[in-house]
Amino acid sequence: QVQLMESGGGLVQAGGSLKLSCALGSSSQINAMGWYRPAPGQQRDFVAGIYRSGTTVYADSVKGRFTISRDNPKKTVYLQMNSLQLGDTAVYYCHYWRLFTPVTWSSPSGYWGQGTQVTVSS
Repeated sequence: QVQLMESGGGLVQAGGSLKLSCALGSSSQINAMGWYRPAPGQQRDFVAGIYRSGTTVYADSVKGRFTISRDNPKKTVYLQMNSLQLGDTAVYYCHYWRLFTPVTWSSPSGYWGQGTQVTVSS
């Protein structure tokens, strides 16, 4: 079973920074992973993603403010969140794509972490 352990959420003031972590269980291979946050209708919006190759992609709303990265030996993906805004307040979910499955960031197909709460205050 794929294990995804999220951490790093918390309360920060607008303009501040926070770094989220998503650790992949040691038995799983490195693959495409991404960060999502809730949207209307119980859906989840794409925030940032990293392909197995290391190439990254971002939603327009966070481009220039957030950075996704990966530590391969630790099998951990990070989301560095800078210049946080009130609209960034959400539960952030880590997603791990199934192996050999084409990656379409808007339609995740794999496994979810438990979520970590990010709250931005004024």
